[in-house]
Amino acid sequence: MNIKLTLLTILGLVVVGCNSNKKTNSPTTDNHHEKTMEKKESADKNTIENSKWVLTTLEGQDMYDREQNEQIIYFTLNSEENSINGNSGCNTFMGTYKSDEGNRISFSQLASTRMMCPDAKINESHILKVFELTDNFTIQNGVLSLNVGSGAPFATFKKAAIENLIVEKYWKLKTLEGKDISMVDNQVREIYFTLKSQDNTVTGFAGCNTLGGEFTLEEGNRIHFSNMLTTLRVCPDVAINESEFLKVFELADNYTINNDVLSLNVGRRAPLAVFEAVYMKL
Repeated sequence: MNIKLTLLTILGLVVVGCNSNKKTNSPTTDNHHEKTMEKKESADKNTIENSKWVLTTLEGQDMYDREQNEQIIYFTLNSEENSINGNSGCNTFMGTYKSDEGNRISFSQLASTRMMCPDAKINESHILKVFELTDNFTIQNGVLSLNVGSGAPFATFKKAAIENLIVEKYWKLKTLEGKDISMVDNQVREIYFTLKSQDNTVTGFAGCNTLGGEFTLEEGNRIHFSNMLTTLRVCPDVAINESEFLKVFELADNYTINNDVLSLNVGRRAPLAVFEAVYMKL
């Protein structure tokens, strides 16, 4: 009888001990799960920021052919400034964004450059509408989806290498050899240039004639222009010395960018020319 009581007592203690362990381990397990989820959300946020995302589908439509036609549509998020920059098929755009827990994200009204691209064959307003409506994102197997609520994705993107900040922007001339530049009354358009990353080409306007050429970028913000050509129009009534502007591309060997202000330089001297990125409100 004593032996049976002893065995029952031991069995009771074991059961109590197991239940006690379960109660003790349960909060630890819950905390571990919460921390794991927090780390996952943090990892997702870090993954979307500071990366270049190239459009692959728009409202279910395949957009891969845009790359073949040199119309790469993309965006990047800068986590330091909470800013967004990108290209919508012809024009570049910019704005700001806010992110929150649960992969929630929202974008400000975006501004865009004002280049005309009749051959683009894409409605850029559809691209910008994606950012206007998006309120959350998901990342699965390296594919980023921008969504509204729990509905089907507005657009999906793949990650690509980040391009240099000097490319794919409309750079309007502000100063030349330290002198302020402004349009004259009979000037067709402002003086500007744009660098295309797809084929490393330069396009622009020198005050009377359009210009074109090639460029190469190297580490340390070094840049070299080559094969620069212009049209042969004569504009006797436009008081602009185009040769001074074109000389900038011949001499420049490096650049600096501060926010949306670009300086083309030679060595460590004062800038040859200063430009600003031009956007327009939509």
